[in-house]
Amino acid sequence: MLLCTPTYALRLAEVAETDATRRPLRASGVRTIIVAGETGGSVPAVRARIERAWGARVIDHYGLTEVGPVAFEDWDRPGGLYVNEAEFIAEVLDEPGRPVPDGELGELVLTNLGRTASPVIRYRTGDIVRARTAPCPTGPAYLWLDGGILTRADDMVTIRGVNVYPTAVDAVVRAQADITEFRATVAREGAMLHLTVEIEVRPGADGDGIAQAVARGLKEALGLTVAVHQVAANALPRFEMKARRFVIADA
Repeated sequence: MLLCTPTYALRLAEVAETDATRRPLRASGVRTIIVAGETGGSVPAVRARIERAWGARVIDHYGLTEVGPVAFEDWDRPGGLYVNEAEFIAEVLDEPGRPVPDGELGELVLTNLGRTASPVIRYRTGDIVRARTAPCPTGPAYLWLDGGILTRADDMVTIRGVNVYPTAVDAVVRAQADITEFRATVAREGAMLHLTVEIEVRPGADGDGIAQAVARGLKEALGLTVAVHQVAANALPRFEMKARRFVIADA
């Protein structure tokens, strides 16, 4: 078993792929990877990429230093997280603090019940979720966060009237198996904000074709025209813990 951030699992896969002297990760004996610390564990494209590289099942997990472990993925229901309501009172609120309807985006607010030495009441996590209250026939009778933690409230940026979340960009880019690393930058050009995506691709891959495919995917997912550029190998930073691939240069 391996416990790490999604970024670190992907970084290990990249290093292993480029080092012919190392044993393939699929032969490592790791069969379960529990990921936490950042979004990505519940993003299908990110999960699939990790699972292909490692030959292992990815399990998402969520917690905070202030309140402790909060939510977990059920083995039979990937793509979301169950809030441990035996230990937490969970609310999903809009910015003014009003409850949002079931299935709509809101900020996860927590009151912990089990930390007697460190109680926290109505702690605003800053994490954006889409909660579903309908019980699952196979899983626990807990609040389910569809898609896991979708983004941070302070990571969302509005570009030409469209709310853009880093996880939405991540999902499109990671669907391209030949992209090894990327960076998305939001910058102001005149009076408007624009999104630009830089990609690195594997040697021998069709960089222009992949860039065009990413641009089409972002257009479909976001409704925005996004400039996508291929950059040289190893031109973008690598991360081993929490990644900062979504850069707001000037908002």
